[in-house]
Formats: sequence, C-alpha cells, structure tokens
Amino acid sequence: MKTNSNSYTIIYSAIIVVVVAFLLAFVYQALKPRQEANVALDQKKQILYSLNIRGLDNAAAEATYNKVVKEEKEVDGSKMYICNVDGQTKYVFSMKGMGLWGGISGLIAVNADKSTVYGAYFNHEGETAGLGAEIKDNQKWQEKFQGKHLFNGSDRNSIALSVQKKVTDPATQVDAVTGATLTSNGVAEMLHSGLGKFLPFLNAK
Repeated sequence: MKTNSNSYTIIYSAIIVVVVAFLLAFVYQALKPRQEANVALDQKKQILYSLNIRGLDNAAAEATYNKVVKEEKEVDGSKMYICNVDGQTKYVFSMKGMGLWGGISGLIAVNADKSTVYGAYFNHEGETAGLGAEIKDNQKWQEKFQGKHLFNGSDRNSIALSVQKKVTDPATQVDAVTGATLTSNGVAEMLHSGLGKFLPFLNAK
C-alpha cells in the first residue's frame, strides 16, 4: 500500500485511534479502584471534619473513622451517621444544595440532645475563591456553627438553623460569608431542606 495514499492515511489513523482508546480504557480500569478508594477516604475525612477531628494523615483518618462512626443510615436519599466521640453520641447529617456556580454539600454534626450543633463542614463544586469558596476553605466560619440550635425554642416542626446577612437570633443564625450572598443563601436553603428530611428522627424520643 502506498504510504501517501488516502487509504493508507485512513487505515493508519483508525489503527492509532483504536490503540489509544484501548490504552486509555486500560489505564482507567487500572486506576479506578484507587480513585474510588480516594473518593471514599475523602468523604470519611469530611465526616471527621464535621466532628471537629482534623489534621490526620490518610492512615490515621481511616482508623479514626472506623473507631468513631458506629452506624450509617439513609433517610430520603440522604445519609446520616451515628458516631461516638470521647464516649458521647453524635449524629452527622449529610445535605446537598446549590450555590452560585454549582452544587454545594454539607455535614452537620449534632449532639445527643438532637438540638445543638457539635460541628459543621461544607464543600462546593465551583464557588469563587475568596468568596463563596469560603464555606469550604474558612474553618473559622465553619466553627461558628458550633453550639447553635437547630430549632427555635420548643418549636421542633421546622429547622431554624440558618445563615443570615443580618443575624437577629444568635442562637440559631450564623453570619453570611462576606461578599457571597447567593452562596450563603444556598447554604441556608440547604440547611432547611437537608436537615428537614431528618425531622422525624430528630423528634423521635
């Protein structure tokens, strides 16, 4: 076959495409277990972050997670984790919502009284660095949730915990992230709807 013919060019290109596709598929399959393990470990670390357990390497995080998290449940498509931290029961609730540029997620750890926040961690898919991304990057902002109440007094029919630009109820509200009103609103909505799924559990004796 002539190397400068159209047929040669087409056949050669087709072979290259097939070979490259095969190699990419092989690499993907080879790395898939490791990628899935990394994703799972990252999720475990986030749960530990919500429990105020940070700064662990991968091995320590895995061991601590296995020690702390006692049970995992699913409620209306969202997960909750029953944990034991220093002999005390904590409940971690997962949530998903929408920020300014994409999805956001959160984990709220609640004390055994099912009323007060023990810790919190938030994540995002693509919020603006220094603004909306602060929900993930600013640990001090996340720590503001500690000690806040899920409910407004004895009214346990709806979630009162929220993020507000102007705080009027320090017991249930956290200051919004400066310059990220829409992302903060997204977090507030996520708290109301996400934790709202767990109201039957939170109100159970």
